[in-house]
Amino acid sequence: MLRLVSLKLGRLYRYVKLAVLGSLAAALVLNTHSLLASLQRNELSERRFLQLNKCPACWGTSWCRKFLNGQLRLESWGRLRLLDFLNVKNVYFARYGEPREGSRRVVLKRLGSAQELADIDTKICRRATGRGRCDLLQALHATEFASINGDVRLLTPDVVEGWSDLVHCPSQRLLDRLVRRYAETKDSGSFLLRNLKDSERMQLLITLAFNPEPLVLQSFPSDEGWPFAKYLGACGRMVAVNYVGEELWSYFNAPWEKRVDLAWQLMEIAEQLTNNDFEFALYLLDVSFDNFAVGPRDGKVIIVDAENVLVADKRLIKQNKPENWDVWYESKFDDCDKEACLSFSKEILCARATVDHNYYAICQNLLSRHATWRGTSGGLLHDPPAEIAKDGRLEALLDECANPKKRYGRFQAAKELREYLAQISNNVR
Repeated sequence: MLRLVSLKLGRLYRYVKLAVLGSLAAALVLNTHSLLASLQRNELSERRFLQLNKCPACWGTSWCRKFLNGQLRLESWGRLRLLDFLNVKNVYFARYGEPREGSRRVVLKRLGSAQELADIDTKICRRATGRGRCDLLQALHATEFASINGDVRLLTPDVVEGWSDLVHCPSQRLLDRLVRRYAETKDSGSFLLRNLKDSERMQLLITLAFNPEPLVLQSFPSDEGWPFAKYLGACGRMVAVNYVGEELWSYFNAPWEKRVDLAWQLMEIAEQLTNNDFEFALYLLDVSFDNFAVGPRDGKVIIVDAENVLVADKRLIKQNKPENWDVWYESKFDDCDKEACLSFSKEILCARATVDHNYYAICQNLLSRHATWRGTSGGLLHDPPAEIAKDGRLEALLDECANPKKRYGRFQAAKELREYLAQISNNVR
């Protein structure tokens, strides 16, 4: 019965979406002249659209030549400003072309809604002048972003701790990694902050404070096997990342074998981010179906929204030995009435060497019967084949992973679930 209701809600969601699109089509017909003008322009080559005038209170300039030279063009619907109210996250799809190489699809992000970006300006002004509006570029020089100037040798934890999830509890080792791998400078490779130009240093700090997603992608790059989208570059308040594929949500009703493979990959991602040779634990604080995408060719699952990632240095935790540092931490199940709920303590994530948060987040919000999204329920592994359902092992492991009944039960359930999913999907490595 619950499954039937969830399917009906899913259909209702699609009908409402179609109705909205129908209304938009009518509006477009009435605005044919402005429509044609929008389709002919390439706004990605316009400094104003890129908000390049906001720099250095921006994400970077490494790709400005490509933008301004017209090497990127928004795909058809993305050119229509009339539809911007639907694009709350300010995410665009575009074609990027290099001479003799053809074009490929990329994703462009402003890293915030229009209101969130306006709030950045307001916060900078208030920090500098106490007022909500000001000359932004002039105000920047009266903030902490400018005080960390060329005389400062290193970016240190005491300066940036708590600025964002990425640096909620930063170690010097993490900050050196962020600076050394900063992609918005021609002279990357040095962990010395003073080697950056004033504008580059300010852009790094602004990004770290307001939306550190680009820094996560740069510091833990896909080229080295990390499960994040590939960072390409930035211009003003627009960043470009590699297009991965359709959102995980698109696979909610895929064939069972495909969903099992995706579930196995998700559990492998949880394991990799929790336990790796670098001894950095990357905890996903926002886990939902639209934060992951699947490659159309290789079927690989990739994280495409990395704004809310907390990095804990497990090596530092073992060295400093805070209270209860070696006591295994079990995340508390949160049976809330909203989508994509998670319960966690950032302070505990920063102070324990063994934490089950990523297993909990993946199981509760994506895989188990507790997962809800866009009017559906049952999770990615809903409606298993009769023999799997009769066996009962999968359901038991998912339940224990999401809402454990035994002490430390989630740790063991996550391990067995990874092995079981590999077995039934022939993914044994």
